[in-house]
Amino acid sequence: MNAPAVALPPQALRLLAAAPHRALFLIGATNVLAAMAWWAVWLVAARAGHATQPPLPAGWMHAFIMQYQVLPPFIFGFLLTVFPRWLSCPPLTARHYLPVGAGLLGGQVLTLVGLGGSLELVRAGALLTLAGWMIGTFWLARVFVQSRVFTGHAVSVLVALAFGIAGLVCYALLLRHVDGLVAYAALKIGVMGMLVPIYFTICHRMIPFFTANVVREYEVIRPMWALAAAWILFVAHLALELTHAFAYLWIADAPLAVLATGLLVFWWPRGPMPALLRVLYLGFAWFPVAFALYSLQSAWYSISGEFAFGRAPAHALFIGFFGSLLVAMVTRVTQGHSGRPLVLGGVAATAFVVIQLVAVTRIVAEFAPDALAWQAAAALGWIAAFLPWVLRSAWIYLTPRADGHPG
Repeated sequence: MNAPAVALPPQALRLLAAAPHRALFLIGATNVLAAMAWWAVWLVAARAGHATQPPLPAGWMHAFIMQYQVLPPFIFGFLLTVFPRWLSCPPLTARHYLPVGAGLLGGQVLTLVGLGGSLELVRAGALLTLAGWMIGTFWLARVFVQSRVFTGHAVSVLVALAFGIAGLVCYALLLRHVDGLVAYAALKIGVMGMLVPIYFTICHRMIPFFTANVVREYEVIRPMWALAAAWILFVAHLALELTHAFAYLWIADAPLAVLATGLLVFWWPRGPMPALLRVLYLGFAWFPVAFALYSLQSAWYSISGEFAFGRAPAHALFIGFFGSLLVAMVTRVTQGHSGRPLVLGGVAATAFVVIQLVAVTRIVAEFAPDALAWQAAAALGWIAAFLPWVLRSAWIYLTPRADGHPG
């Protein structure tokens, strides 16, 4: 039995440039571990009473980094791979996607180093991140304009990316003049204007597609009215948050929970399905859970004036929905595009299960007497969940495809 080949550094670099997902998923994997390591260390130090505040409040920076620097490399890696396929265009090349990766990686590196006390480095990191975002969005928009094929999913993603750029501009302005309202706008735009619509759009297109590939006689149900309705509700939620109309958020959030539940019921296969598909459904199930919590929080606020549940709904969304689907979708793409069997595998399954526990831990932290201890446990759990998965994924991105094909 031959030992597995190990790529030499020059070969590894060539392989990283061979496909968008290789470079950008590896950058995303690096970013997620680095960002959570910083946050875990800060939380542990804060609980011990020894934490030093970075140039901007640590909570703000944690949210900015996760929204605009950690998740986007995975998003762009996926979109730069599938957009040409969705729109029947030639695949993009290294000159298109490597600058995106450079901006997103360099932006976070500068940001994390700058959190040690250099606002100038944090500013430079924001500008480099913005540059990567704009380059990636430009190439995706160019593919859309040049294509003769129209798909509402492409339009939806491009609008969400434009919201993301607007949020990043707010963040860059915040670093020039600290203003709580600007920070609030940047954070809320990043969630309901960018991340939630992108994730929802990808699920709307890909979950039925992946299901039809493995479940016999499966009927694809992908109503475009549902995507349009979701966008109306996303924008309504964002507008209500930006105007601080928290008592009325349930008007948008309750229908979102119902809509997502309906899609989940209609999509769910009537029979057995492989684990790699099941985790997509379980990850998507966090969406209605999160928006049900948002709805209850808003309804209670309208009755009592009390902001109950704290950040529990947000972390059901970020860790439960975003984190679970990150593992599920990236594993699916990594397996398929590396010529490997479409199976979940022990490492990814463990990461997925631990992320569920992390989500519950972080939600419980909002109600626990020693909240910082629970938050630190959740951050450390995130690292424990992702580290083996990241290492395995990195090895795949740095080695040739298992089937010998290019890409």
